[in-house]
Amino acid sequence: MPHVAAAPSPGTAPSAGPATPARRVEPGADRPEPPLRVLVGAVLRRHRERQGRTLRDVADAARVSVPYLSEVERGRKEASSEVLGAVCRALGLRLVDLVGDAHAVLARAEGRVVVDLAAAPGVAGAGPAPVTPLPSRPARTAVLLAA
Repeated sequence: MPHVAAAPSPGTAPSAGPATPARRVEPGADRPEPPLRVLVGAVLRRHRERQGRTLRDVADAARVSVPYLSEVERGRKEASSEVLGAVCRALGLRLVDLVGDAHAVLARAEGRVVVDLAAAPGVAGAGPAPVTPLPSRPARTAVLLAA
């Protein structure tokens, strides 16, 4: 990274000392990241609403209370991995999909490009890297990358 001398403040003489390195500021770095529970809750709510399902329907299928699921969706409660797994199963999601969607939200907020390689298999000359499926999982894989 090149070194850049800091500009002198108005009314002061330039310093004869060594140049100070310029700090690279990432897009969105001035904004704090939201808590993970807020991202997870928003992703769960978005999937539930896209499916046209009610809180009661998903809560019953996941065997959690309606008020608790509502609190999780609003980012007010930090759900355990067991509860997240149950809600994901009730929505037909895998945990990797939940985490991938949360990652995509964060990446886009930072101005990064998010590419779903599973959704775009015909990109000219650049296919996804070979994936070795786990024995207990089907070969269908969704991969999200941030550049």
